[in-house]
Amino acid sequence: MIHPRAESHSILKQAVRRHKVLSREGLLEKLFERLFRGLVYAQIWEDPEIDLEAMALTPDCHVVAIASGGCNILSYLTADPARITAVDLSRAHVALNRLKLTAAQKLPDWSDYYRFFGAADSAANPRVYDRAIAPHLDGESRAYWEGRSLHRGGRRRISIFARNAYRHGVLGRFIGAAHVAARVYGVDFGKLLAARTIEEQQRFFDTVLAPLFDKPAVRWATSNRLSLYGLGIPPAQYEALAGGRDMGSVLRDRVERLACGFSLDDNYFAWQAFGRAYARDASGPLPPYLRQENFAAVKRGAERVDVMNRSVTDYLASCPAGSRDRYVLLDAQDWMTDAQLNALWAEITRTARPGARVIFRTAAEPSLLPGRVAPALLDQWHYEAEASRAFTARDRSAIYGGFHLYVLKP
Repeated sequence: MIHPRAESHSILKQAVRRHKVLSREGLLEKLFERLFRGLVYAQIWEDPEIDLEAMALTPDCHVVAIASGGCNILSYLTADPARITAVDLSRAHVALNRLKLTAAQKLPDWSDYYRFFGAADSAANPRVYDRAIAPHLDGESRAYWEGRSLHRGGRRRISIFARNAYRHGVLGRFIGAAHVAARVYGVDFGKLLAARTIEEQQRFFDTVLAPLFDKPAVRWATSNRLSLYGLGIPPAQYEALAGGRDMGSVLRDRVERLACGFSLDDNYFAWQAFGRAYARDASGPLPPYLRQENFAAVKRGAERVDVMNRSVTDYLASCPAGSRDRYVLLDAQDWMTDAQLNALWAEITRTARPGARVIFRTAAEPSLLPGRVAPALLDQWHYEAEASRAFTARDRSAIYGGFHLYVLKP
């Protein structure tokens, strides 16, 4: 019998590896794969409100989605779909999603849930886990959260929820390193978060943040693929993100959009990036699943979510034809070869019910499907170009070049 951890590593390796191991690209892919074996995203970086609007969920919908940090999976429950199947290549992300779902069902009220996953920094949280969550959690997830590691001083993984969980994981540590580097240059992000208008946010960016991208150390870091692994940018996605431009310029534009493209009163992604936390008293912007008014819907719907350590294509291959309604692919297609893309869209098309919708994001602005997915498959779908541009403009996470919506033709 294959150990779950070994099986998870094998799934991830198949998704990431494209080149010979001893080649330069192969070594970069191997390093990226090893980084992604653990927790990457404590918070997902795709705007769930854009997802919900684009998907137009109805009570009979069966949603298939890549899980990542789980924020969006739980947020979709506010629209009361019939079922959600969440899949992910990362064993850690599967454990995080199951933890959030089990806690939603078993914790008595919103304040306990928010303390655990919103503030995520209370010394009481590990005790709450032991008493109220762990007895109801599956064995694999318990083994993950109760496991210990040397780089945490031998503490259990669940202890991150006593020490601001959002400062952990690959992305959390990357953001922490960026904060340390910014402080070296005298940057105080508290001044940005204190801005009262978008104009004040823009002024802070223009006078404080923009000049950082001209610093030699920053220019070196943004041109180094290894340093960007903390953003979750795999080797295959790097060129797509750059789009022929200098990577420093691309990242400068994305940071500008994050810092001042939207009011801080309505952008929790900016709070996580520049404040490394949500508002402590829950008075600031939050993802839908953490809002008090949505807790009853999340609690009620959590039992209708299945979470699996599988690839989307592998899962869909096990589903009956014409049995699924919505597909959420995040930016996973940026990682894929043409063969993988065609295999995925063959299964999406086979399993799609009439009116099915597919949403995804790309590092670059255009959809990556034309010219790569066979016309016999792609011609069965209508690309909502105008809506996709509008959704891209309103996506508060601000880090992607494009949001894309495809609808199955009648």
